Amino acid sequence: MSVSAQAPAAPTGDAQKGKELYSRYSCYACHGYDGHGGAGARLVPFCMNLSGFTIYLHNPPRPQMPPYSAAVIPDAQAADLFAYIKSLPESPAAKDIPLLMRIINESKPSK
Repeated sequence: MSVSAQAPAAPTGDAQKGKELYSRYSCYACHGYDGHGGAGARLVPFCMNLSGFTIYLHNPPRPQMPPYSAAVIPDAQAADLFAYIKSLPESPAAKDIPLLMRIINESKPSK
C-alpha cells in the first residue's frame, strides 16, 4: 500500500485576529489604518500571496520595515494579518470621489 505525502495545508487566516495584530504591532503607523500607505508602502490593493507575505514579513528586503521573525509573528498569525490586509477595501477610483472631481474640474482653465 502506498501512502502519498501531502504538504500541510497553509493556515487559513482570521481577519478579525489579523486586525488585532495590525493594531498591536502598530502596522498602521507606516501603512495607515486603511492600508493605503503613509511612511510605508501601500498595502491596498494587496498583490502578494500568503507565502510571499510571510517571507517578506519575517525577512523584509528593505531596511525601513522591521523584521518580524517567526518567533515574534508565527506563520498562523502571519496568515491572520494576511487575511485582514486582504479584507481591506480598495481605494475608489478618482472619478468616484466627488470632492476630488470638483477640485480637478475647478482647476481646469476656462476655454
